[in-house]
Amino acid sequence: MGRPLLWLAASLDVEEEGLFGGRYVCRAPSVRNTAFLSRLAPLLERGLRPTLFCTHCALTDTATQAQLARLRDRHGAEIAAHLHFWNTPPLADGPDVLPRVPAVALGQDAFRAKLRSLLAAGRTFQGEDLRSFRMGRWDLHRHHWPVLAELGLTCDASVRPLHGPAADAHGLRLRPDHFSAPRTPYVVRTASGDIVEVPLSVTPLLPGLPSLLERLPAVLRRSAVGSFSHWGALALLPVEHPLRVMQYMTRRFVAAGGRILSLTWHSSEMMPGGAPHMPDDTHVTRFLEKIERYLDWLPTIGDLRHVTMQDICRDLRPCAAPLPPAGADWSVLPGETFSDSPPCALEVA
Repeated sequence: MGRPLLWLAASLDVEEEGLFGGRYVCRAPSVRNTAFLSRLAPLLERGLRPTLFCTHCALTDTATQAQLARLRDRHGAEIAAHLHFWNTPPLADGPDVLPRVPAVALGQDAFRAKLRSLLAAGRTFQGEDLRSFRMGRWDLHRHHWPVLAELGLTCDASVRPLHGPAADAHGLRLRPDHFSAPRTPYVVRTASGDIVEVPLSVTPLLPGLPSLLERLPAVLRRSAVGSFSHWGALALLPVEHPLRVMQYMTRRFVAAGGRILSLTWHSSEMMPGGAPHMPDDTHVTRFLEKIERYLDWLPTIGDLRHVTMQDICRDLRPCAAPLPPAGADWSVLPGETFSDSPPCALEVA
C-alpha cells in the first residue's frame, strides 16, 4: 500500500490578547500580539500556508493589516473572518469587560449585524469578500448556519467534534453540542447555500469510548459527554498536547481514514505574556519549536500538502463526508427556521 496523501490546514485565530482568563474586553481591545506573527517564519519556510481567522479589531488595526498583507502576498495565507461578537460593532451600552460571552444569547438580528460588520471590515482590507469563517470559542450553534450562508460564507471551521454541550445552573447554554459531529470535512446545506465544514481534527483517547457513553444512563451520559473533551479526546491543539501526543493522535486519525488535518492555535500564544499559559519568551519558543518538529515529522507518515480553508472548499470538496440528518449544533435540518429573538435573556455588549 502506498503512502497516504495528507492535507494540512493550519490556522491561527488572529485576535486580541488578554483572553483565556475569564475576561472579555468589549471596547478597544489591544492587538499588540499580532506583531509576533513574524515568528511564523520557520513554519512558513517549511511550506505552511495558514488560514488567518481575523477578528474585527485585527482587521481594522493598521499595524496588523501590514502583517496580514505580508503573509498573504508572500506566503499565500488566506485572510478569513473570526467573530468575537462581544467587541464587534454594533456595540450596545454595557460594561467594558464581561466574565462570560455565550453566543447562544445573541438573536439572529444581532448576530447578523455583527457578522456584517466583521465581513465589511474584511472586505475593506482585502478588496474582496472573505469566504471562510470561525466562531469565537468554537461557540457555533445551529441557528447561526443560515446566517453564515446568507452572508456569502462558503467554508466554516468552528466545529470541534467530541466537544459536548454545557450549561450553567440557570440553564443558559455555555457551550454548543458538537459531540457527534463528523471528524472529517462535510457539507452543511441551508436555504441560502452550502457550507463546507472543516472540523478540528479530533480522535477519542481510546477507540470505542464515544460509543460506550451511549450505553450509560441518561444523567451519567450528559455529564460524561459534557466533560469528554477534557479527559477522553485528543485534538490537534498544539498548546494542549506534547509532541508525542500530537503524533499519536495523528497516527490514529490517519489510520481511521482521515486525510485532511486541521491544526490551530492563537496569535496571542506567540506573544510572551499574551496569554496566561505563555508567560515568557521561553514558553513561546518551546511552543513554536514543537510545531516545527510536528511539521518535520508529518512527511514521515505521508505525502504532505499545505492547504488553506478555501483550497479545501474549492479542490477537496469531493472528500467531504455526506451529512447525516441531525438537529445538533454542528448542522441544520432541512427547512429549519429560527426566531429572531435570543433564546435566553443575557446582557451582552
